[in-house]
Amino acid sequence: MSTAVWPPLPHDELIKEEEASRTRVLEWLLSSLQDTLHSLKAGLEDCAALLAPKEPGSTLVLSSLRSESLKGFVARVGARIVKGDVNLKLSSLPPPRGLSSYKLSISSAPQAPTLVLEQLTTARTSINSCLDVVDATTWTGDAKNANFISGQLQLLFENVQEANQALKGRPEVQKNWWENPVDEKIFDPPLPPNLSFHLSISEAALVLHIRTLEPATPSTPITSAPSYSGFSIRDRLAVALGGTRPPMHDEASECFPWKGQDVRVKDKVRVESQDPSLMAAMAKLSALEHNVALSRRALDIVMGRDES
Repeated sequence: MSTAVWPPLPHDELIKEEEASRTRVLEWLLSSLQDTLHSLKAGLEDCAALLAPKEPGSTLVLSSLRSESLKGFVARVGARIVKGDVNLKLSSLPPPRGLSSYKLSISSAPQAPTLVLEQLTTARTSINSCLDVVDATTWTGDAKNANFISGQLQLLFENVQEANQALKGRPEVQKNWWENPVDEKIFDPPLPPNLSFHLSISEAALVLHIRTLEPATPSTPITSAPSYSGFSIRDRLAVALGGTRPPMHDEASECFPWKGQDVRVKDKVRVESQDPSLMAAMAKLSALEHNVALSRRALDIVMGRDES
């Protein structure tokens, strides 16, 4: 079944009517997008509040699964780690005499460097940029100019996406652990020179990697990746006779540039702690990203930019 205008309009008049109809739809959409922008601003302000540096902050427990390798906590205020104690029990990191574990403590000295989570700084910066875009679109731009609104939505989408990716912590947007070692003076006493402390965000969780390192010299080559299904017979015999257990982690066969020298990873521990504030912020950002994408799609269709 089909519908048609009767009596049929001349072709030129039909084109004019279609253009007039598209203009009316575009005017209605641009008007409704102003309400959408107000809603987006409220959501962005909620995200900004969740990431803002508010005392007392979030205290997150860190504990390795099925082992006593790592136990401790950190306190986060905004993008800064302001307090933390981590106790390590690793064969490659003997504790001081008289202690059962090696303790790492965030220094409380006023002159001590600050441990900053760059991903959270990126997320906050992107959210603030989003709020600037919304304000510029609402108060200083031409709300009836479809090209202007389309460009602002594109800019808004890119910033929301960047903030969301920062909290998701995908490998492609993170620095490698060996590229940006933390300042050992952040801790009291300072970190041992053979220890890597790497804190990051992944899927709105705080992830800590502890690695003990050794120089990569010809005398300690690792020619192939170890088997993770169990010891070989030769390895079992070596351990039974008092030898050193071979490393059992995914980086055992690799060599990394670390502070001007090549190193290998002896022991590696990974723990993560879910952060409720970051989880809420990421959920809101995902919803905002979806809503902005729908608004852009609708405007492109009405403007005749739909490529599908």
